[in-house]
Amino acid sequence: AASFSRMFVQVCLYFYCKCLWRCLKFVVRKLTGRCELQRICYNTKPGAARTMKIEASLKGSKSKRLQTSVSVHPDAIEKTIDDIMELKRINPDINPQLGISLQACLLQIVGYRNLIAEVEKLRREPYDSENLQHEEMLLKLWKCLKPNSPLKARISKQWCEIGFQGDDPKTDFRGMGLLGLYNLVYFAERDTEIAQQVLSDSLQPKYSVSYSVLKDYKLFTNVAASFSYSYSFAIVGINITDLAYNLLVSGALKTHFYNVAPEAPTLTHFQQTFCYLMHEFHKFWIEEDPLDIMEFNRVREKFHKRILKQLQNPEMALCPHFAASESLVNM
Repeated sequence: AASFSRMFVQVCLYFYCKCLWRCLKFVVRKLTGRCELQRICYNTKPGAARTMKIEASLKGSKSKRLQTSVSVHPDAIEKTIDDIMELKRINPDINPQLGISLQACLLQIVGYRNLIAEVEKLRREPYDSENLQHEEMLLKLWKCLKPNSPLKARISKQWCEIGFQGDDPKTDFRGMGLLGLYNLVYFAERDTEIAQQVLSDSLQPKYSVSYSVLKDYKLFTNVAASFSYSYSFAIVGINITDLAYNLLVSGALKTHFYNVAPEAPTLTHFQQTFCYLMHEFHKFWIEEDPLDIMEFNRVREKFHKRILKQLQNPEMALCPHFAASESLVNM
C-alpha cells in the first residue's frame, strides 16, 4: 500500500509539473512574443549550451513532428527547419537568423546520432587477419611506433614491445573490434611524437610485480612472473577506446562535440578525443603514482569520473586545440 501511494504521488507530481511547465511556456510566449526555440536561440550563445537546450525542447514537445526532428536524415534538415518554422508560425523573412541557428543545432544533434552508429559499426567489426586492409593498418601501427625496429615476422613476440599480450595482436581487439585499432593507428600516425613518448614511458622499469593482463577491460592476475612495465600501451589504448565509446553512447560527449564541431561531429572528432584521453590518462597515471598495475581499474575509474565531471560544464571542450568554436560565433 505504501509503495502504491508513493507511485501515485510521483505520477501526480509528474503530470502536475508537466502541465505547469506547459502553462508557464504559454504565458512566457504571450509576454515575449517568442516561442521557446526562439528564446533559446536568441538568449543562449552557440555551442553545447544552446544545442542541448534545443534538443531537450524538441524531444519534450507535444508535437510528434518536433519530437522526430532530432532523428531525421541529414539531407532532410533544411525541410525540417521549414516545417518547424511553419508549425511554430514563425515568419522566416522576419526571423532569418533563427533558421540558421536551428540548422546548426540540428546538424550537431543528428550528426551525434550518426556518429554513434558509425562508431558502433566499427566496434562490432572483428579484426580479420585474412583482410589485407586490417593487416596493413596493424603493420602501420608498428611502423609509426617503432620506426627504427623492423618487425621480423607477423607472428612475433615483438608485439609485446608496444603493449600487446601475445605474439598475435588480433586476439586483443576482440572487445572493441576495429575501433580499437583505428584509434591506436590514428594516435600513432597523427600524434606520433606524443604516442612514441607515451609508449616509451610505459616501458620504463619501475615495479617488479606479478604478471597481469588486461582482459575484456578488467584486470586479472595470473601466474607470478617478473614484469616491470608501468602498463601495456596497446592494451591500455584499447581500454581507453572503451572509455571513449561509453562516454559517446551515454551522451556525455555531447558537451564536448557540440562545442568543437560547428556542424556534424565526425569520426575524426571522436579519434581526436581518443588522443586527448590517451594522453591525459597517461599523465593521470603518473600523477596517481600507483603501487603497481593491480591498481589500474581504480585509476581508470577515478580518471573516468574526472572526465565526466569536466563534461558537466556546458562550455567544456576536452581538447581545445581541436576546437572549431570560432566558426560557431555567428550562428
